[in-house]
Amino acid sequence: MSRNTPPPPLLSPVPARTGPDGRPTLLLTGGSGVLGRALIDELVPDFDLLCLRRTRPLDDPRVGEIEGDLLAPRFGLSPRQWYELALRVDVVVHSAAQTNWHIPPEEIVRTNTLGTDTVLDLAARADAPLYLVSTAFVANTPSEEDRERFPGAAAYLDSKTRAEQMMRDSGLPGALVRPSVVMGHSATGRIAGQQGLTKTIAAMVMGQVPVLPGAPEARIDMVPQDYVCRAVGDLVRGGVGSGEYWLTAGKEAVELREIADVCGEFAVRLGLPRPPRPRLIPVEAVHRLLLPMLEGTSLPSAVRQRFRYYAELLLVFQSDLPFDSSLGEPDCGTHVTHTDIRAALVRNLESWAEGRPALSRRLHAADRTPTEVAS
Repeated sequence: MSRNTPPPPLLSPVPARTGPDGRPTLLLTGGSGVLGRALIDELVPDFDLLCLRRTRPLDDPRVGEIEGDLLAPRFGLSPRQWYELALRVDVVVHSAAQTNWHIPPEEIVRTNTLGTDTVLDLAARADAPLYLVSTAFVANTPSEEDRERFPGAAAYLDSKTRAEQMMRDSGLPGALVRPSVVMGHSATGRIAGQQGLTKTIAAMVMGQVPVLPGAPEARIDMVPQDYVCRAVGDLVRGGVGSGEYWLTAGKEAVELREIADVCGEFAVRLGLPRPPRPRLIPVEAVHRLLLPMLEGTSLPSAVRQRFRYYAELLLVFQSDLPFDSSLGEPDCGTHVTHTDIRAALVRNLESWAEGRPALSRRLHAADRTPTEVAS
């Protein structure tokens, strides 16, 4: 389905079974991830939450934990444990995925497809609806040139596309959800782990990004994590039985030049020199001219690697046209505005600065009022 094709009509709501305390039991995979941590906060008030983990405990008293391997048959559980888990589970949210593009591409595909297959098996045995967390960037099909230069990013997109098709072929009730870049919380800026684009934005504040692949008007679709999680929660709580939902900014997405301006303004707020706006180079020129030149130059290896990193990120995260967005539709969270995203970007930068003592002191000094300074 193309990104401009509306989702099919919903099936009848999926009736939820209830556990001993009157609440349905929901199995969440990927609970230790950036989105998974936020999903726990969203879902735990309404469900008895079980989280699959491989080794490290979540240490969250609000959830039950199942130690298992997503890639092993039956999560590595015994046949009896697998049977009992299927009897217990009412709803499944599959958020776990391999997002490290620097491991072998075949491992990315294997993890994201085999994990989906195991979760589909459980959902079918449990007669439970499945909500599969994919990515909006399946709409960006890598070219053959992209696949050669950035095999990790291409493998990630391929694996998500294949996982979606597995979900469709299964015939299970539930829904596909496609978030774009997940930012920190819209009010606090906090996020469980810094992701690639977040690191890039922080580097822009510090003046460490002289060049970026992308036209000034290129859209970067980012959505605060609480908007994404609210939409997933509403779909699950509403028992939505089918459909494909774009958890994106859509036409409200900010442009690359706006992000550069916000970063420059934030640097000034910290009392740092205003960084020059990165030189923005259209992606076509990057692939046709700049990357081949970099491979044969005497630039330091770290500089070349950083630029390739930015180019790989923007291969996935950049789109010339806006995605569709399902946010604000019935049973799908709250509409996000351009103003919301710009404000959330500032909150994210504040949270990033708070985590660095030297920048935190600068931030607090800059935000004190004259009265507070005098006192």
